[in-house]
Amino acid sequence: MNFQKNVSLKNYCNYKIGGPARLFTEVSSVKELKDVLFSVRQNKGLKIFILGEGTNLLISDKGFDGLVIHNKIGGIKHQGSILTAGSGVLVSDLLDFCIENSLSGLEWAGGLPGTVGGAVRGNAGAFGGETKDSVLEVRSLNITTLQEKTRTNSECNFAYRNSIFKSGEGAEEFVTSVTFSLKSGKKEEIQKAIQEKIEYRNNRHPMDYPNIGSIFKNVPFENLPANLQEEFRQYVKNDPFPVMPTAKLIFLAGLKGKIIGGAMVSDKHTNFIINFDNARAEDVGQLIALEKQVVKDKFGIILEEEIICLGS
Repeated sequence: MNFQKNVSLKNYCNYKIGGPARLFTEVSSVKELKDVLFSVRQNKGLKIFILGEGTNLLISDKGFDGLVIHNKIGGIKHQGSILTAGSGVLVSDLLDFCIENSLSGLEWAGGLPGTVGGAVRGNAGAFGGETKDSVLEVRSLNITTLQEKTRTNSECNFAYRNSIFKSGEGAEEFVTSVTFSLKSGKKEEIQKAIQEKIEYRNNRHPMDYPNIGSIFKNVPFENLPANLQEEFRQYVKNDPFPVMPTAKLIFLAGLKGKIIGGAMVSDKHTNFIINFDNARAEDVGQLIALEKQVVKDKFGIILEEEIICLGS
């Protein structure tokens, strides 16, 4: 089994931030995954982290004192409008496949970074669509027992930026593949819709700096304090239900362009914290804490992180 030692994780994270992993390996099939997990099962104290493309991941400056398994399980196939993809497939590659095969239903994901497995785990969404809208079933492997399991859409307990694989009994499982139920469409229309989303992201998001997307979840409108609901009603959008954009809260709190160390609250989209000058995870963490405190003090709203933090 090929385990690398003290591998710098900043090269595997969009942020270009993070210390080393004590152990690191890559898997490109379920068999390789099982072999890796079987080889370390005697080491019961070994912490294991499943790494996709690192697009919503903040890695500690100290790194990770355990085993990082880099998910490269690929493969895309379809029968009619039923499509199955390996969890390590990039969302961008999945969308290219959908275009080539005239499969509609995932256009909302144009420009979405990361892997299929990550999108399912966090029920990624944008432009009113969510991953759960098209998922038929998800296959996974328990990293301790090596038991394989298949769940239907309803059994995945999808919620806003959440699923059973993120904060439920499936949190100890490695998503291996996902089957989507799509529909036939026109290639040109699908391609145009996806490209529109990509261009929107490029125009509105700070893509010229390392970032990990939206730091915080948007705030459900119903969770806003009663005295603010009327005041903020003009900012509410459906994504996929009425939410107050956190970017607007951060802007109204006067935090646009705030800098700590090499990290900055983006002046292009304030729910992004960019790495503009060799930022450390500590810099980002301090900015996150500051944003949460200021928004709470000013509006009485407690922000909830959307990103994943990986410590030592």
